[in-house]
Amino acid sequence: PGVGLSSPPPHHDIYSIEDLAQLVYDLHEVNPRAQVSVKLVAEVGIGTVAAGVAKANADVIQISGHDGGTGASPLSSIKHAGSPWELGLAEAHQTLASNGLRERVTLRVDGGLKTGYDVVQAALLGADEYGFGTIVMIAEGCIMARICHTNKCPVGVTTQDEALRKRFSGTPGDVENFMKFVAEEVRHTLAHMGYKSLRDIVGRADLLARRPETVQLAKTGGLDLSFLTKPASGKILPQIKSTPHGNGQVLDMDIMADTNVMSALERGEGSAKLAMDLVNTDRSVGTRLCGEIARRHGDHGFRGDIELTFSGSAGQSFAAFLLGGVRMYVHGEANDYVAKGMHGGLVVVKPPANSNYVAGDSAIIGNTCLYGATGGRLFAQGRAGERFAVRNSGAETVIEGAGDHCCEYMTAGTVVVLGSTGRNIGAGMTGGLGYFYDPDGELLANVNYDIVSVQRLPTFAAKEQLRGLIEMHTRETGSQIGARILANFDAEAANFWQVVPPAEADRAETRVEPQVVVEAAIAR
Repeated sequence: PGVGLSSPPPHHDIYSIEDLAQLVYDLHEVNPRAQVSVKLVAEVGIGTVAAGVAKANADVIQISGHDGGTGASPLSSIKHAGSPWELGLAEAHQTLASNGLRERVTLRVDGGLKTGYDVVQAALLGADEYGFGTIVMIAEGCIMARICHTNKCPVGVTTQDEALRKRFSGTPGDVENFMKFVAEEVRHTLAHMGYKSLRDIVGRADLLARRPETVQLAKTGGLDLSFLTKPASGKILPQIKSTPHGNGQVLDMDIMADTNVMSALERGEGSAKLAMDLVNTDRSVGTRLCGEIARRHGDHGFRGDIELTFSGSAGQSFAAFLLGGVRMYVHGEANDYVAKGMHGGLVVVKPPANSNYVAGDSAIIGNTCLYGATGGRLFAQGRAGERFAVRNSGAETVIEGAGDHCCEYMTAGTVVVLGSTGRNIGAGMTGGLGYFYDPDGELLANVNYDIVSVQRLPTFAAKEQLRGLIEMHTRETGSQIGARILANFDAEAANFWQVVPPAEADRAETRVEPQVVVEAAIAR
């Protein structure tokens, strides 16, 4: 709240179907009882994507058409985003059925559905569930003024202005009454067709027929929509899934089988220590444990201390969604998404004791680490990959080098980098602070100046914040780089740049003294 975003919260960790599969895996880990829904926009090729999503173990695939949407959507999005839901639904259903995947998922559809006839048509094209949005808003009083984002909704639906909110007259009964009419129309339509239940007609596209065209239009004359009325090949069983997909046997099951860990988990207090090996197929380690802690004690209710030490190569999403009271150490390395969504706790990644390489010159954690973290600390004795701390919203971290796009879309927290960094630092960064060690004077050419500014450490508070984080990093990892900087900190502090977005310009750590402004301008 109160933080300006240059980008809404998108999934900046997803650039392929494999990335999406990992996210689905993470969500099944943090809450095995919940179904995972993936929303796909109706467009050409959606069937191929839907097949990948089904193989990724999603429980629900939601097909969204180009109609509907919020009144706050830009005109370009309203007019040009996606295709009709009928086309996307038919393609997704037929592709899933022909590849033997239809039974794995529930198909849900939305995008301007208004009537019972729409529901029946969606069922014939393969949908199991049906979403209503805009029309339900209208039923409770929305007049589609399309100024939701201005806080001036004239009927008090989407506003925080108390005077305008008093104008809202909608009740739950209005929505309930509308949906009863929709259900009644569905019953009438089914009766007219000779069927008793929607379940009986799901996927029966052969019951659809194209309307005779009364007007011939040149721009639509070449369209071939015969596939809409073509029954899908393969086995078709309507799916309303009640049991989510599972991830099978995972390392967290062994962790939670430990009596001391389980005792601390159940009581919400006490301590436990556990050491074990892991390999890179052990994904989302610690996530199920933290999900169970959150389920039993909430985000802040756990008063215990669980220390988990691992040796080996951690798979993707190590310590994802970590909570306070849990500390996780890796003697080895970790793959992408370390500490994704971390809320609290501590993550330390350092080389094995018998390693003979220079830690600061080698990558020790992968890409997109600390994505969306809201708290906690991460210390890595080595370099991180690309997009480090993307969408970081509160975590503190120290690493010894990073790839491109460091601190991208960051909104809060503190990032300290004790080595070289790639290009595009601070792109879209609207909050938090970055400290970058730059003894060779190469950093300024790699900063994205669209939003952030760069300055030398301007105040005693900034130096103390930096010193404190490096001290913790050195204590936890045994970092040689950190120890060298601390041994001569007053001199080394002059080699650090502070990356500051406008929202942080008035903090004690960032208030610029005049001579610092001149120095930064000359250096740039």
